[in-house]
Amino acid sequence: MARDIKLIETEDGSHSLYVPELDETYHSFHGAYRESIHVFFLYGLDYWFTHHPHQKPIRVFEVGFGTGLNAWLALVWAEQNKVPLLYHTIEPFPVPEEVYTQLNYKNIDQDIRLYQGAFDELHQADWDKGGAITPYFNMKKDKTTLEDVQLYPTDVVFFDAFAPSKQPELWSKDLLQKVVDAMNPGAVFVTYCAKGQVKRDLAAAGLQVDTLPGPPGKKEMVRGVKL
Repeated sequence: MARDIKLIETEDGSHSLYVPELDETYHSFHGAYRESIHVFFLYGLDYWFTHHPHQKPIRVFEVGFGTGLNAWLALVWAEQNKVPLLYHTIEPFPVPEEVYTQLNYKNIDQDIRLYQGAFDELHQADWDKGGAITPYFNMKKDKTTLEDVQLYPTDVVFFDAFAPSKQPELWSKDLLQKVVDAMNPGAVFVTYCAKGQVKRDLAAAGLQVDTLPGPPGKKEMVRGVKL
């Protein structure tokens, strides 16, 4: 069943989607593009690669394919750095074509317009199958929930679920533990959420948790490293 969603523009000019049913957006009002770069790349993928420059391919697991922004930026990162990524993402409510084709991410940064066509390819890729999108980016996109997904060994986790106040079940101790159990030693978990209970649950699950400066409009975010 598809969700009712509406296209909105955030403060950095990039689009996001608003879900009236949850009164929630897919990204920060203060800038969808800036939030993704800050949380998932600066403090996530870039951080991991700095500490493991010779370990390839890198295995990334994303909770919430959503607009495809994180996956597309990961593809661009892989191609620009010539580092193979195996990207596993889940989404129980895929964004329909008439919506994702309106998203303006391909026009936000001139340096990555070379990869414009790949954005649509990510959305058009078959669900529940894996395969190469570009020479350095392989993706498996599962139309399922975090409760039901089969996880693989992971180096970096992009935990981009809706906020705990909107979908608390996605932040339960059991599901956080499920994700942490699939992480390799030294793996990194990043999320925009900095709630105290989430930090305590991640620490109890086996992560060394750090509170870091948040993206524009948000004071803090969280990164956990598998002990």
